Amino acid sequence: MTTAIKPLTAPAHVSAIAPYQAGKPIDELAREFGLNPADIIKLASNENPLGMPASAREALVVAADSLGRYPDPNGFDLKAALADRYGVPMNWITLGNGSNDILEIAALALLEPGASAVYAQHSFAVYRLATQARGARHIQVPARDYGHDLDAMFAAIEDDTRLVFIANPNNPTGTFVPGAEIAEFLERVHQAHGDRVTVVLDEAYNEYLEPELRFDSVALVRQYPNLIVSRTFSKAYGLAGLRVGFAVAQPTLTDLLNRVRQPFNVNTLAQTAAIAALADADFLARSYALNKAGKQQLCEAFDRLSLRYVPSYGNFVLVHVGDAARINVELLKRGVIVRPVGGDGLPEWLRVSIGLPEENQRFIAALTEVLAI
Repeated sequence: MTTAIKPLTAPAHVSAIAPYQAGKPIDELAREFGLNPADIIKLASNENPLGMPASAREALVVAADSLGRYPDPNGFDLKAALADRYGVPMNWITLGNGSNDILEIAALALLEPGASAVYAQHSFAVYRLATQARGARHIQVPARDYGHDLDAMFAAIEDDTRLVFIANPNNPTGTFVPGAEIAEFLERVHQAHGDRVTVVLDEAYNEYLEPELRFDSVALVRQYPNLIVSRTFSKAYGLAGLRVGFAVAQPTLTDLLNRVRQPFNVNTLAQTAAIAALADADFLARSYALNKAGKQQLCEAFDRLSLRYVPSYGNFVLVHVGDAARINVELLKRGVIVRPVGGDGLPEWLRVSIGLPEENQRFIAALTEVLAI
């Protein structure tokens, strides 16, 4: 008697996930169009064009001798450095394999089937993916001027809501919510829902803000036990390839996050490089200045080309080009990788990361040529 082989089955909420589409790698584009990788520029993934700071590179050489051992599972030295920088106890910090991991950990700890998460239209795709992976319900709130409508997001919170995601600055649109409005939103949520609803404030691009716009989000963590602030070393600190991020939250939330965090989720090299980068104020200042100048370079070009764009507070600019799919392909043929954002509900837009001055100029020249066709 032959037993029928049963087909592979998976939970419906997992089968329904559309996998995250990362920016196209340089080598992949080179193979696809027969290009020289050295002639390709990538302005698609919001990476720091300065690369890794020399301080971190030097620290990695020393750390390489210990790679036969597992990393410190609790990241003591990195947590100590972060605790000193932000003035919080070490048990307020959770380490992640990039801040993307922090978002997933928060969803794993707090969401389940029958719960819901609130996030804004045109915000970071991982909020949607992390919610979907836990079988929780999506409450996507329409954007206001391509950014967060906090009044509408507060009104959208329901009895089963457990998480609210806020990206500030927002990816992929680059919008920013001032600190006073964030504080007011947190107070309203806390007054109406207590600690039942946790707010994740995703500040991956915080270091690119103008100094007068920066606010002390860690002070808000001290005030609100339902707040998680998420940061990353992948952007301004130049460690995207090492994948290290962190969260700051009060101990009750931090304990929950660490219950579901994978052991050894931040490797030895990442921990070591992050400690060095955190102390490298000169590199951070260079990254900020380069980004500010590059943003002006791109926006002036868009003005000359009569292209509409969203004023950005991050290290990228969202620009309206019309037939974005065609224009993206034409740019790829010319060895320029940018980011289509049709999957974020913006099919006529491209997100362009800010690169070195010569990379920005190469993109501008290619875009100008493509638009003229």
